[in-house]
Amino acid sequence: MGIWKIRGGNRLYGDTYIQGAKNAVLPILSGTLVSGCVTKLTNVPRLRDVDNTLKILSCLGCQVEWTGHTVTVDSRNAGFAPIPRELMTQMRSSVLFLGAMLARFGRAEVSMPGGCMLGPRPVDLHLKALEDLGAQLELTDETITCYASRLQGERIVFPTPSVGATENAMLAACGAWGVTVIENAAREPEIEDLQTFLNAMGADISGAGTDVVVIRGMRPISYAEHAIVPDRIAAATVLCAAAACGGDVTARALVPEHILPITDALERMGCQVTKGKDSIRLVSDGVLTAPGVIETLPYPGFPTDAQPLLLAACMKASGETTFLETIFSGRLRHTRQLQRLGGNIQVDDHKAVVTGVPRLTGTTVQATDLRGGAALVIAGLMAEGETILVDRDHITRGYERLDACLRALGADVIDTD
Repeated sequence: MGIWKIRGGNRLYGDTYIQGAKNAVLPILSGTLVSGCVTKLTNVPRLRDVDNTLKILSCLGCQVEWTGHTVTVDSRNAGFAPIPRELMTQMRSSVLFLGAMLARFGRAEVSMPGGCMLGPRPVDLHLKALEDLGAQLELTDETITCYASRLQGERIVFPTPSVGATENAMLAACGAWGVTVIENAAREPEIEDLQTFLNAMGADISGAGTDVVVIRGMRPISYAEHAIVPDRIAAATVLCAAAACGGDVTARALVPEHILPITDALERMGCQVTKGKDSIRLVSDGVLTAPGVIETLPYPGFPTDAQPLLLAACMKASGETTFLETIFSGRLRHTRQLQRLGGNIQVDDHKAVVTGVPRLTGTTVQATDLRGGAALVIAGLMAEGETILVDRDHITRGYERLDACLRALGADVIDTD
C-alpha cells in the first residue's frame, strides 16, 4: 500500500516527456504470442501491469527481457500452459490473452479479469466475437475456456464499440482462415497502434481508427520492432494538474490530436493551449472558469479515463460543471474522496455537478481506482496544507513515477512506497 504525501499551493513550470501508453502496450504484449517470433518493443512504460503481463508471457514459455524502456519477447517456443490465477485477476487486460492464445495455440483459458472496480464490465462482446470466429466456449464462475480446431474469418458486428472486444477480435482473427471484418469497431488510438504492431509482425490489417477493421490473416516472420504510442491519459493528467495549479508546462513526445477533447475543455476554462507537432504547451493563472457540460463518449469523444482528472481540476473553477458519465457506472466513486477535501460535488446516478469553491483543504483520502487516484493527486496539489493519499497500488498500475514527474515541475508530492 502506497502513501502519497502532497502539499498544495505550488505552481508548475517546465517540460515533461510523456510515457508510452498503458492501454496500448498491454494488448500489444498479448499480441507477441500470435506469431512465433522475436519482438522488440520500445517506449514501454515501467508499470506494474506491464510487469504482470510479462510474467504471464513467461508462464506460457516466452523468453522476456526488460531493459530500461525496451522489452524483447521471444515467443518461438511458447506453448499452452496454466497461468496463475493471481496474475490474471490483477488486471482487466488479461482477457486479451483469449484472442492471442486462440490464434497461436487453438486453445485458451483465463481467469475472469480484474482491474479497477468501475462497475459492471462484462466480457460478452469479447466472447461473442470469438464464437463468431468459430471458437467453442466453456464458462465457470472463475474461468473462461475457449477451443478452436480452426478459426474461420467472419463478419463481426458489435452493438456498441468496445476497445477490448475489438482488440481481442483482431488478435484472434490473425490466426483465422479467410477474411474477418469487424463492424462498429472501437476507434481509439490504441486500436491503431495494435494494428501497426500486428502488421509489423506479418499481419494484413486495415481500417483501424475507423469503425470497420479488416483482418486478412498473418504470414510468419522471424523478427519485428515497434514503438509504443504515447499515453494520451498521462498527458491529460499533467495538463489538468498544470491548469489547476497554475503555471507554464510543456508536455512533449505526445500526439496532440489524441487529446483534443481535453485541450478544448481546458481552453474553455481559460487556459492558453499551444499545440506543436508532438507537444502541447499550457499556460494557466490557476483562476479557472467552469467549462460547462462534459459527456464521456467513445473516441473521438471525451475519454472516460480523463473524466476524473478534469473533474478534479474543476473543483475551484468559477461556476458549475456537469459531468455525464456514459461509459462506466462506477466511474464517479472517487467523488466521495474529493468531497473530503472540500469539493462541492453533487452526484446523481451517472451525473456529477461540480460547483467551484474558493479553497480546498488537505486531509486523508483513499484512492478507489487508477484514474480516481490521479484525480486525488491533482486535488491535493490544489489544496491548502497537506493531503495524505492512501493508494492500494492503483496509481502505479498506469503511471510511471507520477510523483517524480510532478516534482520535476515544482510540485511537492512524494510517493512513500
